[in-house]
Amino acid sequence: MSYREGRFWQPDVTVATVVVADGRLLMVEETVGGQAVLNQPAGHLEPDESLVAAARRETLEETGWDVRVSAFVGAYQWKAPVAADGSGGRHFLRFAFAAEPVAHDPDRALDDGIIRALWMSPGELQACAARHRSPLVWQAAADYLAGRRYPLELVQALA
Repeated sequence: MSYREGRFWQPDVTVATVVVADGRLLMVEETVGGQAVLNQPAGHLEPDESLVAAARRETLEETGWDVRVSAFVGAYQWKAPVAADGSGGRHFLRFAFAAEPVAHDPDRALDDGIIRALWMSPGELQACAARHRSPLVWQAAADYLAGRRYPLELVQALA
């Protein structure tokens, strides 16, 4: 039964931050489906949370870095492929933000599944494309590197 036939459908709403310092991008190496993959600090929007607040929270939880969100990079829609076992096929709406590092807590415990946070040059990240969690990883980085930055006012949380 499809959503057109009455089944409820809702995409996963996620956020990601593109954090750059000294020409390097802050990335996370995480375990997904038993494999180590690369991603921006990213995660799901929680109830009663703004997109900007979610981006800050996820970055702190996954990297130990407190950041200042400075711009909106873009909104991306992606459907994960369906695996042979029938899993996958989820739809994602990702809101990517540019952020600047403010302070780091190296002793902070990172979220479950996070192996480590690391700084990578754009070339290093691109060379590891086969290890990206999804095509959203490079697209957000490439858009940021191309200068795509929009005012945060484009993304508003209304009370």
